[in-house]
Formats: sequence, C-alpha cells, structure tokens
Amino acid sequence: MSRVNVIVRVLFVLVALCLGVPAVLAQDVGADPGGGAGIFRPKNPETKKRTTKPGPTTTSGGGRTGRTSRPVSAVINDRAEDLLDKANQLRDARKFSEAEQTYQEVARLKPGDARAAYGLGNVYADQQRWESAETAYRSAIAFAPNDVDGLVALSVVLTLPRVDVDNAKRFSEAESFARKAVQIDPKHAVAWDRLGVALQARGILNSETEHSYRRAIDLDPQFAVAYAHLARVLNRLGKSSEAAPLYAKAGELAKDAPTLNLVAESLQAEQLWDASQPVLKRALELDSRNPTSLMLMGRYFIVFKKYQEAEPFLKQATEASPKAFQPFNLLARAYMGMDRLSDAEANYERASQFASTSERKQLAGAFGFEGIGDGYMRAKQKESAARAYQRALELDPTNKAAGDKLSKARSR
Repeated sequence: MSRVNVIVRVLFVLVALCLGVPAVLAQDVGADPGGGAGIFRPKNPETKKRTTKPGPTTTSGGGRTGRTSRPVSAVINDRAEDLLDKANQLRDARKFSEAEQTYQEVARLKPGDARAAYGLGNVYADQQRWESAETAYRSAIAFAPNDVDGLVALSVVLTLPRVDVDNAKRFSEAESFARKAVQIDPKHAVAWDRLGVALQARGILNSETEHSYRRAIDLDPQFAVAYAHLARVLNRLGKSSEAAPLYAKAGELAKDAPTLNLVAESLQAEQLWDASQPVLKRALELDSRNPTSLMLMGRYFIVFKKYQEAEPFLKQATEASPKAFQPFNLLARAYMGMDRLSDAEANYERASQFASTSERKQLAGAFGFEGIGDGYMRAKQKESAARAYQRALELDPTNKAAGDKLSKARSR
C-alpha cells in the first residue's frame, strides 16, 4: 500500500471517529490550537546580477599606468551583493549563526536595505525565533512597503498566537498584510493561501476563507500546502469527506522537506497526529537533519507520551537549531515525562536563553520550572524544589502558585 493511501485511510478513520487530542495536551507540546499559521520557509532575498567593467587607465606619478577608482557607492553595492549571496548560501546550509552575522553585515553596509532585514527574518523563522523574525520583517516592510514576499512573511508570523498579547489585533494585522499582498500581485498563490490562514486565525470560517485557498490552488495546482489548508477549513466546516482526499493530495505533491513539514504541521494543528507521522518520516528521509522535521516528530511522540522515542529527535533538533526556544523546551518536556528532572531543568534553562517574554512565562508554569519544582517535591528534594520555584519566579514574578510553593519548600 502506498504512503498516500495510508494517509487517506488514516484520515478517513480519524475524521469519521472524530478522534482528537485534548486541547490541554496540544498546549502542553506547543501546538497551534487555532491560528493555523504553519511553519514555513520563505525564499531567499534576491541579489542583483552585476557586470564589473574595467575603468579607463590613467597615468600617475612616475609614469605608471593604473585604473581609476570606482565610485565608493558602487564598491559598497558590489560588496553588499556578494555578502547577500554568501548569506543566502549559509542559510541554505543551515549555518544560521553565520548567516545571521552576514545579513547583519549587509545591513551595516547599506542601512535601509530591505533584503538584509528580510533575510534576517528568514533565518530567525527557520529557527522558530518568532519575535525576532517579526521585528526583522517589520523593518523589511518599513523599507519596502510593497514587497509581496515581505508582506507574506510578516503575515505568517503574525498568525502565530502568543501569550499575554493582543492576538486579535495581530491576526487582524496579518489579514491586512495578506490582503495588501494579493492586491499588489493578484496572481501570487502564497499570498492567497496566507489570506485564508489569516482569516481562519480570526475565526472566520466562511466562503471567503475557502475561496482564498481555492484561488491559491487555481493559481498553482502543485501548491501542496494550499491543499492541506483547504482540507483544514473544510474539516472545520463539517465537510470531512472532502477534506481527507485533499490532505492526501497535499502529501502526494510535497516533494521536499520544508513542504512536507507544512503539511505535517497542518495535520498536527487539526490534531490529526497519526496522519502527520508518515509525512514527517518522508521529510526526514529527504533531509535527516531538518530541524523542523525533527521537532515536529519529537512533538508527535510527546503527544502520545512516548518520551524516550521523542528524545533522540529533539536532541538532534537542538543540535541543528541551537538558538531556538522550542526544541529545548520540548526536549525538557520529554525529560519531565521520564522523571529525569535534572536534565529537564538544564534544558528549560537553555530554552530560557532564547525565550520571548511570553515564552518566559510559559517556562515559569506547570510545564516549566514550577513543574520541575513539583517533581522535586514529590521526590522529597526540598532544596532542589526551592531552586526551581525561585527560577520560576525570576521568569514570571506574577506566578503566585510558584511563590506559595517556594514558601512551603523552604519551610522546615
């Protein structure tokens, strides 16, 4: 039986039986319970082709022949283009730290160059460093307000729900940027797809949402992700019999790891966890070191409390993306599930180095240092428990539960 047929059969069973993972578990593993933003890999910024012609010769002191100096601006432009090329290559090789530094060098050479800011956003998005990606994409749009790729990328990031922010405002912004993108380029399939995602993030499940996805497919019949997104909205509109073949079509069309990741993430967002596994297996066959594939596979195993099976995937994800919050966060969660409290504590600490404000509050809670403290208390290790509760309070001073537990841990 082909992989596609397996996916179809699994999906029909899951949809028919209305199986799903409890929402609290989805939140535990960092799933996207409603925004449907997806994990994406935007294309690299384009560089300009240059042909450098020799300048005229001149005679300088002593009768020696030389070349006139090229204008400083031309030299800077050439250097910036070379660096952009290099940064793109480094990103493609997943040398994220070096790529980040190189895009930043372009930004220093040419302040206001939207491509440098956009490239930085891409590197951050590759590592799921979403707040940094948002900042970089906003800069890119400020420099180039009509750049469709930048508008689409920013729309994607804004559909990712965050804690303790006005998500409704962010989702509305995401819709606005996506609408602007399709107005500028009505034949941009990805922009239409992101408009559908933004509408869905706002809870708008209607004919316009469905039309946006169908328009994306009309423009690009090979656009695998649009099929997955259309399937998702049809599933939520009660059209499950139409949704399952579309998920299968998405899996059939996906030919590379990033696209397969998008399909798998869409399935996981619908809590169709079993159907995501064969998709992720295909992604890892194509690219065994892809950090997103590794993270999503680890998340799959955590959902079913198969923590030991999750560990190797998540460890590889932290190695492939060593400055991202989520791989360390999920690895720590796996260690918590195995009662390896010191390992969990160490990885939550690593995660805290890259955590956003909202993620720091997450680390302070039950699936973070407060939970570590609870584990130490059950093991009658009060000193270790007090340390964990204290760390929870440092990350989130408003965590009253951790404060109360700290007092008890310190009591004799």
